[in-house]
Amino acid sequence: MKVFVFDSTKCNGCYGCQLACKDEHWNNEWLPYALPQPDTGHFWCKMTQTDHGQVPKVRVEYKPLFCNHCDDAPCIKADPEVSYKRADGLVILDPQKAKGRRDLVDSCPYGAIYWNEELEVPQHCTGCAHLVEEGKLPHCVDMCATGALRFGEEDEFAEEIEAAETVASPEHGPRVYYLNLPHLFISGEVWDPALDEVIEGAKVTLSGDAEVVTESDEFGDFWFRRLDPGSYIVTMEAPGFVTRSVEVTLEESLNIGDFPLEREPGNEVKAKDDDAPIAAKKAPIDTPNVEVGELGDVKASMSVMSQAGDDAVFDDSGIAG
Repeated sequence: MKVFVFDSTKCNGCYGCQLACKDEHWNNEWLPYALPQPDTGHFWCKMTQTDHGQVPKVRVEYKPLFCNHCDDAPCIKADPEVSYKRADGLVILDPQKAKGRRDLVDSCPYGAIYWNEELEVPQHCTGCAHLVEEGKLPHCVDMCATGALRFGEEDEFAEEIEAAETVASPEHGPRVYYLNLPHLFISGEVWDPALDEVIEGAKVTLSGDAEVVTESDEFGDFWFRRLDPGSYIVTMEAPGFVTRSVEVTLEESLNIGDFPLEREPGNEVKAKDDDAPIAAKKAPIDTPNVEVGELGDVKASMSVMSQAGDDAVFDDSGIAG
């Protein structure tokens, strides 16, 4: 039987699958599987975008949603005379028998069925059954530029399906599988306030509803990815620094901020004169030799700090040649 497989890591959010669906079904009648899709309001293939995190640690997730073509489909249970499953696994709402059956829209717990007001018929993704019968791919799959969305026999994807998850409840037997969905993340940064520098290689441990250990990167950043909602503790430690922990309740992806780590006794840093704040440095002795020159309508000040020599010739742009 047929399945759809979507790999989140390959999707760039181009919306090509959604546009392909509209292109194939708007103003086109594919009986006995579908009447024309209206030009607006229907998303038989609906690309969703979820923004995770907070600036500057943000990740965007793209995920297409459509009929899950369930083996134990609620819409079929609602009326098996109107909705049926083909031998290849695709679920079809008979467009003739479904006429006037607006109640079937609510039979799908995943919102995959839409009501066509003009034709007075419920509609959803047919898996492009009319194309599959000709040995072709569903149009959304055919138009996927990155190979993120695929379609084929279940046996061909058996190994990947084992590592996949579904958006629909497993009890309904969905035939749309998702690989590498990002879920939620916790991120942050560790730094050394004594040197005003990030700390690379700090050990950061996540405990609580998940146990993970990572290290801060060259930017002092750390990430814990693919987490589920829950309660966690983030512990940050590095040689010569006082260990610090913070409790996190995760309901959405979080950038928990930057954390200065205090140095342990004996690991203090003596500030150098060159590291003194600019405001604390003495101004140079003597008064700079400043000259004001004109170039067209522009006045410019040149001091002894200028890179241009006394014999420099300036073009019309004011740049020394």
